This record gives sequence, structure tokens and C-alpha cells, in this order.
Amino acid sequence: MAHAAREVFSELVTNTADDRHVLSTRSAMPNVFNAPRGPRRARLLGGTGAALALLLATPLRAEPSPAPEPQPDSRINLRIEPKAEGVPEPKRELRADPKPEPRREKAEAKSDPKPDPKLERPTADTVAVPTETPLAKKASRELPPVVYARVSEDPVPTYTAQTFVETMRAAERYQVYAEAGGWKMLPADFAPKPGDSHPAIPSLRHHLTLTGDLPADAPPSDRYDPPLVSAVKAFQARHGLPDAGIVGRLTLNALNVPADVRQRQLRASAQRLMGSNFGFGERYVTVNIPSATVEAVENGSVTRRYVAVVGSPDKQTPAVETRITDVNLNPTWTVPVSVIKNEIIPTMRKNPGYLSKNRIRILGPGGVEVDPTTIDWNTQKAVNYTLRQDSGLDNSLGQIRIDMPNRHAIYMHDTPSKSLFAGSVRFHSHGCVRVGQVKEFAAWLLQGTEGPNGPGSAWGPIEIETAIAAGERRDVKLVKPTPVAFVYLTGYATSDGRVHFRDDIYGLDTPPAPAAATPPAPDVTTTGAITPRAPMPRPPASSAAPRSQPSTAQGMSAKPAAAKPDPAKPAARDVSAMPTPAASSPATVRPAPQKPQARKALPPARNQDGEPVLLPPGLVGGRG
Repeated sequence: MAHAAREVFSELVTNTADDRHVLSTRSAMPNVFNAPRGPRRARLLGGTGAALALLLATPLRAEPSPAPEPQPDSRINLRIEPKAEGVPEPKRELRADPKPEPRREKAEAKSDPKPDPKLERPTADTVAVPTETPLAKKASRELPPVVYARVSEDPVPTYTAQTFVETMRAAERYQVYAEAGGWKMLPADFAPKPGDSHPAIPSLRHHLTLTGDLPADAPPSDRYDPPLVSAVKAFQARHGLPDAGIVGRLTLNALNVPADVRQRQLRASAQRLMGSNFGFGERYVTVNIPSATVEAVENGSVTRRYVAVVGSPDKQTPAVETRITDVNLNPTWTVPVSVIKNEIIPTMRKNPGYLSKNRIRILGPGGVEVDPTTIDWNTQKAVNYTLRQDSGLDNSLGQIRIDMPNRHAIYMHDTPSKSLFAGSVRFHSHGCVRVGQVKEFAAWLLQGTEGPNGPGSAWGPIEIETAIAAGERRDVKLVKPTPVAFVYLTGYATSDGRVHFRDDIYGLDTPPAPAAATPPAPDVTTTGAITPRAPMPRPPASSAAPRSQPSTAQGMSAKPAAAKPDPAKPAARDVSAMPTPAASSPATVRPAPQKPQARKALPPARNQDGEPVLLPPGLVGGRG
């Protein structure tokens, strides 16, 4: 018996480390080891020392309880779940879960970024959360970048003291082309790519050789080869088209203009320059209206060419020769009477808040401001007041006005509608000229003028921007006025021998024909040909001749003596205007009703006010 007790004791000592492990496991898993034991384990506790050793090893075994009443499962579960103090254990079935904790952590991680604001108490962390969320985008007041149409960088000026003579010589040369038959029309589907061959290539080569774009010694070819591509680029540059060498619709239209029409453009442009006494100096400004460009010329070369927006066909920019005297920063705009009648009054009838929205004030006698609600906008009484728009970024004149006294009261200025500078057709204004990059242009005009910081300072882009940012109107007088000329040249020649053409947007190249009712006269007037038709030396005999213009010899010989004294003076006037015998026949008619008949031919080309009937698309109008 004593020997058996010593063996049990040695076994107990040997298993001490295991027992410690079991005790630590019990403390870590109270829900498992605190489970009630069955009656069988109670009987084992009253046995011998061997039963005691068996008792210590019992927790390592999972034995089902035979008790009939429902008891918690005593099987070991590897799920470690700490139990809160004072909270009774829920009666539930314990199941082995291979990955319980990662699932719980995933659920917690999902719920952390979006806490429920109704249940969560505000803390320093929760208050800072709204600042991290992206706020709604506010409308930016920063202006979008301005896109300008590409203009030529040719340093040769459009208008010089020799332009008239050079243009007349070009007109004579194109007259020879027209008399020789000109050039052939290209087909509507003509759009060759470099290297392509086309039956119309020889006609294109002949055309460009006549106009000097293709050298006369260029090797002949029926393909659209590199020399021909270069010639097309030169042709496009002379016509104000993108010089990419691609024959597109605009290039094809320009190529198909007959030679006699080009000769008429040159002759008409030269005639408009007759009588000009413009004072060219070392520095001057040229605005060619059909080109819609502004040139700053210095020492015979164009220092910079600016994109411009000129008058629309119904509000044409007139030809002007004057001098630039001032540059106005942050100008105000006095609304013209025509704009008040045609735009302001109809708009105020529909939208009474239009003036206040656009910051336009109504000024009465003595400059006293008048309330717009006191004016009856159903009448024309508003024209008796002065309407003036305050200066600012949205002012119709923009931020800069270039003052140039003239009888037409037109000027150059900035504009808030800068998107119009990107178009190839820029005929949208009310007659004034809007200049792209006008601040740079103003800095060029103010060269030599004392700057805002006193003697020794100058007006540069930074100084101009600073003065505009001050928000106050400031008038800067040029130390030396700069000559400026607004010209209308649809065809002109430059000093380098090249001939340039632009579209006749105002229709000024076709003068009113005094004999438009006669069949031969439109030919002469339209094409500009000077080759006379069959001469008619004898005047018509009776007043019935105008009604049947192709009169017979009998009708002409009826009263030759009575008609001789009268045609002398009208014939002299017609010859000076257009030296063609064909145009003299209607002027020899004595009765006065012939003149109204000549005027009746005008409406197809111009309306009752003498303005073109056909307007280009996209004329949205604007201020100035």
C-alpha cells in the first residue's frame, strides 16, 4: 500500500507542469471549465489517490453528460470569448467556428468608416469628420483661357505709302490673266492628299504658276508633290487661310474665284485709297476691316499683328484716318442712341431688371440718376436720357478703351466676349473694333509715355494690370499721338510683290451700275472687264428707247441732231467712273425716268438703307 502511494505521488510530481498548463487553460476558458460536472465525476472524487490522479487528468477529456435534462455541452471549444462580469450566460449551442475572429474584425472595420451620427456622441474625432469629406464645388470666378485665331506672322505691312501703286500694278497684271482666259475651275470633289494623282492637278499647277505661288521652273508632274504642296501653302497664306497645304472647302472656293473677279477686287481697293492723305510715320496702326486684324507697324515692319472683331454687315466699320490720343483704363460705356432704341427699350419691356443686372445707370439733366421704374418703356422716351454702364470686368468695353477722335465716334477697345476671337469669321460688333490681347497692344502704344510711378517708369503689362486692379478709371495720354487707319482692302499688293485677297464681307467691290437695266452693263460691272462690246456711237431717238434698250437703227436715226448736245456731259461722267463704251449708252438717254430704272436694280444686292441683304451666319452682335 505504501509502495502504491509513492508511485502515485511521483506521478503527481511528474505531471506538475501539465497541471499548471491545465490551470492556465481553465482560467483562460472559464465558460468551458466552469461547466457543471456530472454524477460520475462526483463519485471519482471520493476514491483513493489513484482516483485523485485520474481526476487531475479528467479535464483533458471531453465526456458527454448522461443527464436527461438539457445541460450545456461540456465539449472543449477552441473559441475564446471573455465573459463580462455580472452578465448571465445566454443559453445557446456552442459550435466550432474555424474563423470567428477575422469575421468579427471585418465587420467592425466595415462599420468604422460610417458611424451612425444619431447614435454616436459628438467627440473631437467625430466633429473633424465633416472636414475630411469633399465639399460641393463652388462656381469658380476664374476666367477660362482665351483662345485666339491664328493670324499671319508676316512682317510686311498691309498698308504702306506704296500700297496704292503696287495694287494698281497688280490689277493690270490680273487684267492680263483675265483677258487670256484666266484659269480653269476645279471640280467640287477635288481634295488631293500629298502624293495623290488627279486629272485636275495640271489645272491647279497652271493656276498657281500664274499667281507666282509655284515657280515657273518647277518640274512638271500630275501628282500632288511637295513643290505643289508648298505652292498651295503660299496661296493659302495670301488669302488669309490656314496654311496647312490641305485643299479644303475654303481653299477650293478661293481657287475657283475667276481672274476677272480678282482684278475687280484689286481695282476697287485701289480706288478706295485714292485721295488718302494718311500720315505714315515711324509708328502707326492699320486695321484692315476684311482681314479683321490690327497691325502695329514700327520702322516699316509689323511688330505684332492682333486678332480683331469688326462691324457686322448691317453695322459696318467705316474707313477712318485719325490718331490715337489716349488709353482709358477701367472705362465706362455710354450706350449709343441706336442701341437704346433697338435693344435696350425692347429688352426692358420683357425684363425690367435688365439695366440693374448689367449695372447700367440712367442719367438725366445735370447727371442726376433716374429710377428706371419712372420711365415708360412702352414709348421712346428713354432716348432722351444718358445710359451709362459702370466700369468693371463685365463692362461692354472690357477693361481698356483706345480713344481716337473721329466724326464716326468709333474706337478700339477690350471686350468681355473674348470667345469671338477664336473664330475665323469675326464680324460681330456694332462698328467699333475689339482687339484681342489689347493690354499688350496698349503697352506698345504707351511706349515712351511716363509710367504710373513717375519719371523713369514705364507702362508695361504689369503696370497696366496693377492700374486696372485698382478699380478706378484712369486716362493715360500718349506722349506722342499714333496715326491709325481703318482701311477696306479686299485685294492689295505688298512691297514684296505678293498679291493678297480677302472676302468682300460688306459687298463694296460691286458698285451700283448706272445701266444695270441693260443686258451688256452687268457683264462689264460684274467682271471688271474693260474690253468694249459693239460700240453704239449714235444716241437713241425717242424716249421709248429705254423701254426697249436693244433699239434698231431706224429708232436711232429718227432725231440724231436733237440728241447730240445732251449726251456730252453724262458721257464724260461715265467715262471717268468706268472707261467703257458699253456703259455710255444708257447715260445718253435724255428722259429723267432712266435714273429710277437704274436704282431698281439695287435691291438684289442691297436693301433700302444701302446695306447688304445677305448676312453671314453667326452674327450675334455685341457692344461697341
